[in-house]
Amino acid sequence: MQFSTIALLALSCVAPVLGARSPGCGKTPTIRNGQYTTTVNGKQREYIVRLPDNYDRNFAYRLVFTFHALGGNAQQIANGGGGTLAWYGLPPLMTGNNSAIFISPNGLNQGWANTGGEDITFVDNMVRTIENDLCVEQSLRFATGFSYGGAMSYSWACSRPDQVRAISVLSSAVLSGCNGGTQPVAYYHQHGTRDSVLSISMGRQMRDRFVQNNGCTPLNPEPQPNGGRSTKTEYRNCLPGKPVTWVIFDGDHNPSQQDQGSNTPFAPGNTWEFWRQFQADGSSNPSPEPTSNPGNPQTTLITTSRAPEPTTGPAPGPTAPRWGQCGGQGWNGPTVCVSGTTCTKLNDYYHQCL
Repeated sequence: MQFSTIALLALSCVAPVLGARSPGCGKTPTIRNGQYTTTVNGKQREYIVRLPDNYDRNFAYRLVFTFHALGGNAQQIANGGGGTLAWYGLPPLMTGNNSAIFISPNGLNQGWANTGGEDITFVDNMVRTIENDLCVEQSLRFATGFSYGGAMSYSWACSRPDQVRAISVLSSAVLSGCNGGTQPVAYYHQHGTRDSVLSISMGRQMRDRFVQNNGCTPLNPEPQPNGGRSTKTEYRNCLPGKPVTWVIFDGDHNPSQQDQGSNTPFAPGNTWEFWRQFQADGSSNPSPEPTSNPGNPQTTLITTSRAPEPTTGPAPGPTAPRWGQCGGQGWNGPTVCVSGTTCTKLNDYYHQCL
């Protein structure tokens, strides 16, 4: 089902809030799972909404925007395809009290050029429409995207730093602009050293803006992948609640990169690990102090790959680990899950061990 709302370009500002429940809390919702349209700057724009199972109108949910890459569309992100997991693999990880309302918008001409800031206005309008109808914790808005989608997430963080709690950028560059770009926002970025589409130097440019904005200690020398395994750097001395995490891997332009020895993309787990530290009041949970790298005390280097979980007893052939893919159209890998998990169909293209 498709629905429509109308907004004016002039109504582009959403009032900054921190730790507030949206106006939609307590209301009987009119927005359901499905596709919606809105008019921004004289153009019809579309987006898909995914509500948590058993949506509770009195519970304030996280709000997550998932932006597609160049040539993609909202349906691709909602269903999975083109090498991208549905909703970037996040819904199975964000459950219970951490459940979220997911939004998958359509870019103009299958991209996010953000001409004259019209894509930022589109996001403003979606936020306003969603939060006037649904119950959202307004200090827990997030965004993620691959390639052009990462650029749009970055642009939103630059333009509306008081509106977004954290972003997760997957192999991107400054393609959608960065209006403003001087305020801190919690920032995660992963990039491949052999990216043949958007070079890693472009990703480092994005990262370094928020290393500076967030008051973190710059890194020298640059970390490198650990062979076929990604390396995670958690920057030190950042402003409270404004961390920066950088993940580098030996690979190309890929939204679903896996570590050697694993068939599970690491972006969903890394993204949720980064986002889950943030609380409704805008603060973050204290975490154990990481072990410093002796050669560079300003940073912490953590190898992020995880060995496949052992099985209990014999299994008929290779098994997929917890959270790993176990089926779907075109899947040629293992279809049996590790003991204690079940192969669950998320969509026609992706089944996951849960």
